[in-house]
Amino acid sequence: MDFKDQVSSIIKNIGGSENVSNATHCVTRLRLVLEDESQVNKEALEENELVKGTFSVNGQYQIIIGPGLVEKVYSEFVNQTGAEEVSKDEMKQITAKKGNIIQRVVRVLADIFIPILPAIVAAGLLLGLNNMLANPGIFFDEKSLLDVY
Repeated sequence: MDFKDQVSSIIKNIGGSENVSNATHCVTRLRLVLEDESQVNKEALEENELVKGTFSVNGQYQIIIGPGLVEKVYSEFVNQTGAEEVSKDEMKQITAKKGNIIQRVVRVLADIFIPILPAIVAAGLLLGLNNMLANPGIFFDEKSLLDVY
């Protein structure tokens, strides 16, 4: 089986080109937004020599190809399917719209709190240090370390 036939087999086992709405790739994986993930034949897909594994996460169906080869597979995949090529950032925006209301609420909360998490951790560490230095009885019997020095 040659390279083009293997890519055709991948397309057939994900439900055909009409099941693919968007496609992109990273260093090792094809990242696809599929119309209906229930059409994917995972067992047949993983029997393909090009495919190292598959999984679905955050509305993306990811096919692990491997470094170096994924660019060639991606370009052939786009030629055969006519899928819309998008960047990884655009793919994140597209998949953010998919999912139920709970997943979207959790994603919004994560987008708010993840950037400020280092500040929260630093504040907690500073409060702990302050308590160690300012509370009596930790280093000396009657006085705090700050009172002694």
